Amino acid sequence: MNKTMPDEQQFRADVADWMESHLCGRFAPLRHRGGPGDEMAYPELRREWEAEMAAGGWIGLGWPETHGGRDLPLALQVAFHEEYARAGGPGRMGHIGETLLAPTLIAHGTPEQQARFLPGIRTGRVFWCQGYSEPGAGSDLAAISTRCWLEDGEWRLRGQKLWTSLAHESEWIFVLARSTPGSGGREGLSFLLVPLDQPGVEICPIRQMTGEAEFNEVFFDDARTAADCIVGKPGDGWRIAMALLGFERGLSTLGQQMHFAHELHLLVEAARSCGADRDVGVRRRIADAWIGLRALRANALRIFARGENATGPEALVYKYAWSNWHRDLGQLAMDVMGVAGDVPANEDPWRRLQQVFFFSRADTIYAGTNEIQLNIIAERGLGMPKG
Repeated sequence: MNKTMPDEQQFRADVADWMESHLCGRFAPLRHRGGPGDEMAYPELRREWEAEMAAGGWIGLGWPETHGGRDLPLALQVAFHEEYARAGGPGRMGHIGETLLAPTLIAHGTPEQQARFLPGIRTGRVFWCQGYSEPGAGSDLAAISTRCWLEDGEWRLRGQKLWTSLAHESEWIFVLARSTPGSGGREGLSFLLVPLDQPGVEICPIRQMTGEAEFNEVFFDDARTAADCIVGKPGDGWRIAMALLGFERGLSTLGQQMHFAHELHLLVEAARSCGADRDVGVRRRIADAWIGLRALRANALRIFARGENATGPEALVYKYAWSNWHRDLGQLAMDVMGVAGDVPANEDPWRRLQQVFFFSRADTIYAGTNEIQLNIIAERGLGMPKG
């Protein structure tokens, strides 16, 4: 029997109504807390928000129904992300589990792993973080040195992960580690699922320019996880890790763009309030920012036209494009604020725009520097030889 899909216009209205009714009362402090510098605001309330989202049926929209999802088509998933951001929905504590790990487990995990881990993500009660980067393995992820080995029926881990978002708020971490002694590069890596609340795991917050500490260092000193907490086979970690990164360029990019649009709106308000909008140069840069944001949306829609896990040229350029756009927006925000931007602000839009400036300085560095991204575009997108 073919199931009946909701009409997109009605679906958008349903999302907007739900958001409006829930982003008030006790959840009101979370409204428009989706941008830089807001990652640590109201952590306990954010946990409650995730559970509320789950109860409303808004987690796992694209998952198959057999895994507890709603199996909604791509167009409705896009609609949800846009309406969520338009209503001022907060940054999601559960997004790493829902949009990265869950699709990876659905595609590559065992039935036992799916039955064990997907329900906690689906109900918004179990949170995950990503253990990829290391002090010596950032843009060059294949340089990973964290080791893992089987001993007495368990995996043991020793090493360090860096820039681990929300590790201090998570129960589990998925870790890319080297399981074959003497191996190098992409060979000999394994993808493990590791509990954080155990002896042998130490989490150390990293203070950022924004004043928050979203990132962490995670140290493993003979930490353990069960033998069956490996996705794929030993040595298959690079393939699984790359599959996961393919999901990272998914539907949440449109939600990200809606948050960008809100930041641009705040910048325009600030320019009007302080008179900076009378400057021809500022007006031109605001117009360029608006045009750039529309171009990002057009490119994202081209990515989705190729499929949810697309790896075509449109996907290759996306990170480079948005990170430079956002960095330029942060610089424009500081120029609009002028000397007022040199003093810590406590009220929006000034506070938010300062956070955009501070945080966006890292956008062109994390998840692959600009230089690495250009190499990827040249080699994989244009077929140019390695330099």
